[in-house]
Amino acid sequence: MRIYDFGSGRTDPGSFPTAELAEAARQAVLELGPELVKYPGDMGHLGLRQVMAAREAQREGVAVSPEHIVLTNGSMQGVTLAAEALMRGAGDVIVTEEYTYSGTIGAYRGLGARLVGVPQDEQGMDVEALDRTLVQLQRQGTPPAFVYTLTTYQNPTGAVMSTPRRRQLIEVAKKHQVIVVEDNCYGDVHFEGPVPPALYALDPELPSVYLCSLSKILGPGLRLGYILARPPLLERLLDRRYDGGNSALAAAICATFFKDRLWAHVAHTNAILKEKRDTLFAALEEHLGDICTWTRPVGGMFLWVGFPPDVDQQKLAALAAERGVIYARGSAFHVRNELVPFLRLAFGFCSLDDIREGIPVLGECIRQARAGVLADA
Repeated sequence: MRIYDFGSGRTDPGSFPTAELAEAARQAVLELGPELVKYPGDMGHLGLRQVMAAREAQREGVAVSPEHIVLTNGSMQGVTLAAEALMRGAGDVIVTEEYTYSGTIGAYRGLGARLVGVPQDEQGMDVEALDRTLVQLQRQGTPPAFVYTLTTYQNPTGAVMSTPRRRQLIEVAKKHQVIVVEDNCYGDVHFEGPVPPALYALDPELPSVYLCSLSKILGPGLRLGYILARPPLLERLLDRRYDGGNSALAAAICATFFKDRLWAHVAHTNAILKEKRDTLFAALEEHLGDICTWTRPVGGMFLWVGFPPDVDQQKLAALAAERGVIYARGSAFHVRNELVPFLRLAFGFCSLDDIREGIPVLGECIRQARAGVLADA
């Protein structure tokens, strides 16, 4: 059976620079040598921290110190480490978008957090609703440990928060004296238009923890991400780290590879992903344009698809599985796991032919799963 995998956020496999990384690995091993018998430490390989500091400085237009960057085992370690450092204990509240990354939801629930969702629109989190939520939580005597937000190419919706709204979010956070954890793991998967600055770049006085990753511009198998935080938050995060640091070898290889070609590599992979996104737009318009809606993100790897409320979601899942179509169910991204008429399509890993052939199959499954539609219709 042909498999059409729109399920997980992985980049294009053909864009992986195998030969270049092999050469970078050769150089890195020769340079590291016996250093690999040591633990890398809580901060991680200095060379990669310097390259990532330059990455942030060039994108954001502000000075970034490598001494404020901590390498992690993927950005998810940063997600978890932030909660472990900032939560006071089980039952603490974390405020986030009503729809957010399913992995984050699982991690925070696993730590005993109570997630409170804030409504969102085409610009991401509704900051006026955030303000009201923080007021209510304060009155209840349950101020949040922090606010977690995906401001750029939000997962799952692909929304981008405008600069004015980001400034508004900063003011609300400072008003309520709440820490903001900003996850920007898709920040360089950009196709068109301006890139709004990160929160830390807009206001250096904002108490914030910034998360980023190499998974989306290179590959999740490398397990490399990083945290950017200033003291004293930086020390709070480091105090909760017990793993001895991440792979110095993987970090050194990536530092060698990205030192002189980061933006060329990003431009190359983004061109491939943009073609896939546009192909997905066209396929959806042709095969589902009359019954479904979807977001039109200017970056990231996902489309958020809304389908008619009369679709039997259990039947849709069964039909799609029978036909080899993999997607992410919308309820997995809802902070209360509510059954909602949405699904997420990831377009980075699948081929152009998969998109052209798989979306018509998904369309047939959605139509057949609607109430009153015969299975052989």
